[in-house]
Amino acid sequence: MQIHVVQRGESLWQIAQRYGVSINQIVTANQIQNRNTLVIGEALVIPTAYRQYTVRPGDNLWLIARKFGVSVQELMRANQITNPSMIYPGKVLRIPERAKPTIDVNAFVIQFGEEGAEQVREVSRYLTYVSPFAYRIKDDGSLEAVNDNAIIQTAISNNVIPMMAITNFSSTETGSQLAHTILSNVTLQNRLLTNIVNTMRSKRYRGLNIDFENVLPNDRESYNQFLRRAVNRLHPEGYFVSSSLAPKTSATQQGVLYEAHDYPAHGEILDFVVLMTYEWGYRFGPPQAVSPINQIRAVLDYAVTAIPRNKIMMGFQLYARDWLVPHVQGQEAETFSMQEAMRRAVQHHAAIQYDQRSQSPYFRYTDEQGRSHEVWFEDARSAQAKFDLVKEYNLRGISYWVLGYPFPQNWVLLEDNFHIRK
Repeated sequence: MQIHVVQRGESLWQIAQRYGVSINQIVTANQIQNRNTLVIGEALVIPTAYRQYTVRPGDNLWLIARKFGVSVQELMRANQITNPSMIYPGKVLRIPERAKPTIDVNAFVIQFGEEGAEQVREVSRYLTYVSPFAYRIKDDGSLEAVNDNAIIQTAISNNVIPMMAITNFSSTETGSQLAHTILSNVTLQNRLLTNIVNTMRSKRYRGLNIDFENVLPNDRESYNQFLRRAVNRLHPEGYFVSSSLAPKTSATQQGVLYEAHDYPAHGEILDFVVLMTYEWGYRFGPPQAVSPINQIRAVLDYAVTAIPRNKIMMGFQLYARDWLVPHVQGQEAETFSMQEAMRRAVQHHAAIQYDQRSQSPYFRYTDEQGRSHEVWFEDARSAQAKFDLVKEYNLRGISYWVLGYPFPQNWVLLEDNFHIRK
């Protein structure tokens, strides 16, 4: 796959001719709804037989080789170049392929029943794990039931590992007191673990993800001890144990979201962790990138000092956000798919901008009522930037939040960048 950013006046026919592919190939890879309408700044994935690069003024082979992560010698061999100084602007170079790393890929799903199962089925070839979200714990050590049977059966039949998720919060409760009740009582913890094991056995789960959020800072060590009890109970049964962690940039980061999440302890105790590297663009906050690459990099810079790299799953959101501007505190942004973001850009003739610092696309438009909007989303460029981070930091893999928001470019690029462990 290659990425092409649409320029003013370009048509699909022209782009297809440039890369030597058919219009239908581009339409299919990007699931374009109206092939006669492209948006300026839209990033398209182009399925080509091999990567190519057009030399620009100021380029040399060393810079080009570094850009694509290959050696100058490989670049020369692929293009039958004998004199490295004999390249010129406009020359098209073939970029040799690199060996693809193998990673784990998880996806959370919040729709249950057949709807959730269909969401899993559509992308099952790209997944190592799928995690229905979630079993909420109760203050007596029991679990709220969820309708996850269809999802689990679909996962197993498509060679995807079902991972049970438990949590302490809900849409109306932060869960701080509930977590404290459980974490301060060993009897309740043992009862909870018994209920987890029984559920995993009966439902055919293979592992557990513990997503305790808003844990009180004073419960930090109690949380660590609960993780040890979970591992000691589940490992002998053949189950793996993971956790979801708030995106910290230092060990001393303040706030109820962060203080009880002890990165070194989770890294030492558990099989792997999921870093929730998204939601900077919070739905009740001001408009900004949901998963800015500069913020993710700051989290990873700290995480790799505290947790083994082969235990880190980097979070990646699959949704876009649309804010009314100017932003009013407490006003909720609309959440929808990347495909809907593109539909709105087409509808309102909005040119797509790309913020280099966050490596995220956005656009602005005015609706029929005269209100101004700002939309932040993901596209092929921002997805590729995140995949490059996974390679740069040599991480275990990627964890998506959340299925149900179509983003076709992501999946074709994911497969183009990685072998996915099944």
